[in-house]
Amino acid sequence: MNPILKNILAALVTGIIIGSIVNIGLIMLGHVIIPPPEGMNPMDMESLKAHMPLFETKHFIAPFLAHALGTLVGAFTAAKIASNHQMKFALGIGVWFLYGGASMVMDFPSPMWFNVLDLVGAYLPMAWIGWKLTEKK
Repeated sequence: MNPILKNILAALVTGIIIGSIVNIGLIMLGHVIIPPPEGMNPMDMESLKAHMPLFETKHFIAPFLAHALGTLVGAFTAAKIASNHQMKFALGIGVWFLYGGASMVMDFPSPMWFNVLDLVGAYLPMAWIGWKLTEKK
């Protein structure tokens, strides 16, 4: 396969889609393991915003893990498939998900500690780790 086409598929299709699937899967699983506050519909953004003040620390575990592991898996996948510039593709996936995380921080009234933890720890560090996991020793 043409290396340019292979790299585009690695970054755009594989990394972003697989990372997004992991992200949403863990969010949905989190709602099963740690139920949301009474009366909240986790699939309705307005309901989520309205019930955010009722969230306890435990309610932020699944979103953080979803963001971190979604980014990790997406970056790993992109770096593993890319023909060259694996680190750039992995970090590109991290930047993509960081942008999404920053958008969520601006849209939702979540606590500052979670915003900082999420934006600093869940995206670029996980993308870098995803790349490091693909390195051959």
